[in-house]
Amino acid sequence: MRARSVDLVADTARAAAARRTMAWFAAGLAAAATVTGGWLAPPDEVQGHAQRLMYLHVPAAWTAYAAFAVVLAGSGAYLHGRDLRWDRFARAAAEVGVTLTAAAIATGALWGRLVWGTWWAWDPRLVSTALLLLTYTGYLALRHAAAEHTGTHNGNNHQTARPAAILGTTAFLLVPVVHFSVLWWRSLHQQATVLAPDRPPIDPRMGLALLLAVAAATLAALCVLLHRVVRLERRLGADAAPAAERLPARVG
Repeated sequence: MRARSVDLVADTARAAAARRTMAWFAAGLAAAATVTGGWLAPPDEVQGHAQRLMYLHVPAAWTAYAAFAVVLAGSGAYLHGRDLRWDRFARAAAEVGVTLTAAAIATGALWGRLVWGTWWAWDPRLVSTALLLLTYTGYLALRHAAAEHTGTHNGNNHQTARPAAILGTTAFLLVPVVHFSVLWWRSLHQQATVLAPDRPPIDPRMGLALLLAVAAATLAALCVLLHRVVRLERRLGADAAPAAERLPARVG
């Protein structure tokens, strides 16, 4: 018997049930990450309990990278096939990525205040991350301005999608700059811990907590992305219905 696939962005009861199941899995992973990171994992020998912010800061940053990768993929797919559904994926992913980047900056600022004694430092990682946030905020602002210019509430047209897709593909060049900034320039920011072969291995309990937190953040972001795309599809249908009703009747 063949298993049936489910279109997770379909506005159907079955797809909605699948999205709810994903959300429950994300909640379960988040609860496990909270217990592991908050109680089972030990505090850092140097940073103390302030290091536990890693279980919020790192997942937010990595999931933001993933969201911007979806913007890149959706924008590239739109430019290739001119299918506006890909543009809606890119728009939703940009909204998720901007939110997560802001969360990463906020948690990083708190972490820096506890460890460095300051909320902000002109550090390459911090500056490049702020530039990343401004760039994708500009992407969303460009979409809004283009939609206002064309008179479409949802910006669901090629006049909005094309310039947004061009910016969405080029903006991703900032992601590797942010990620490798701690290696390319002298930085206060901590370098890679899990994937760095020359650094002491992370405590297994810390590694488990971080893995659970990243999995929870990734799955939760995917749930939000799918929900947002469904909402955009639904609003598009609601806007298209009155327009169809206003079409003049054909004679003959």
